[in-house]
Amino acid sequence: MRRGSLLVALLGLVGCADPALAQEGGAASNPSTASEARPMREQKPHDKKSDEELRRTLSPLQYEVTQQEGTEPPFRNAYWNNHAAGIYVDVVSGEPLFSSLDKYDSGTGWPSFTRPLEPGNIVTKDDFSFFGRRTEVRSKGADSHLGHVFDDGPPPTGLRYCMNSAALRFVPVEKLEAEGYGRYLPLFQEEQPGR
Repeated sequence: MRRGSLLVALLGLVGCADPALAQEGGAASNPSTASEARPMREQKPHDKKSDEELRRTLSPLQYEVTQQEGTEPPFRNAYWNNHAAGIYVDVVSGEPLFSSLDKYDSGTGWPSFTRPLEPGNIVTKDDFSFFGRRTEVRSKGADSHLGHVFDDGPPPTGLRYCMNSAALRFVPVEKLEAEGYGRYLPLFQEEQPGR
């Protein structure tokens, strides 16, 4: 492993570590389900692209993060400090994943969310890399590595979806309709209860 990659991975452990593991010395509960999940909206299928196509269309960092479970540097990524209104989609498939309405400043240097926009578009699995147990978050259709979810987030869910900007593409509200995500416009047209 390259020295720079090792440093980024170690920083990822610090910024996206599960505090329950550090404080209690054991495994934290698996926060894979949100108590206030939104109903699933109708989705079009998202086909997994070939490795050749992924290498051609993704940047080296996007490929490393989404296809090789990499971690980008904290505070030096596209969306950790993005405060614009819109949605975040999978950089590989375009699957809608998160909303700016659920984004918050976790202090980790990575974009963090309290819940997914479409719970059916993500899958979680246990990740035992780096000497501990974490819950990895992947996109369902493209199987892209997105980041990890922890149970130390704010209300209303208590969850922190700590994502890599390199795995996401931001679609601002003013471009939702033009890019085929017009069904999400009502989320931004009035204050939503429970936010």
